[in-house]
Amino acid sequence: MTDQIPRKFIFDTVFDGDRVITAPRPKRAFTPEEVEIVRAEAFAEGERSAVARAEARAAEVLATIARDAGGALVALAQVAHAHRSESARLALAAANKIAGAALERFPEAPVVAALEALSVELQSAPRLVVRTSPEDAERARPALERAAQMAGVAGQILVKADPALPPAAFGFDWGDGRATFDAADAAARVGEALEAALAAEGLHAEPIPSPASGV
Repeated sequence: MTDQIPRKFIFDTVFDGDRVITAPRPKRAFTPEEVEIVRAEAFAEGERSAVARAEARAAEVLATIARDAGGALVALAQVAHAHRSESARLALAAANKIAGAALERFPEAPVVAALEALSVELQSAPRLVVRTSPEDAERARPALERAAQMAGVAGQILVKADPALPPAAFGFDWGDGRATFDAADAAARVGEALEAALAAEGLHAEPIPSPASGV
């Protein structure tokens, strides 16, 4: 009895009714042209994969740059706002110093300016009582008389010294109305208005122009 080695059955031929279908067999030999085509396709596929990886990496880098730039812009806005706020406060402090020095030298200036501003209303008033600090009364009286002469209300002003008033402060009373001024209170109100404006502005102000821009 002869030993037969079983052979794996290959379904390379299929009978379908009247048709005979032969399955394609894998090609074992290639021409140089076919090899070159396969090599070119494989190279192109490799290039596409490399480009895809590079594009994905570039997208990641760009996303990182955008995130870092956004954080830097926020930090820059905070620095600019702090710089703007400190500059405004410094300017206000300098203005207060200048105003204080001016009031020491010309304490009668505010009360004279107030009289000139109210001259139209005072023309129909029988008398204007002006209260000032004792230090300012003597100096303010001749200045007020000159201002009253120019405003057409001469002889209607009575200046009184009030120990309760600080220097450069005054009060007007003309029967139908009153007006007061205190340099310290005015400076405090200006400071409060500045802080309120800075708080409302927040980080939404116009950017600070660069010195090189010439703006």
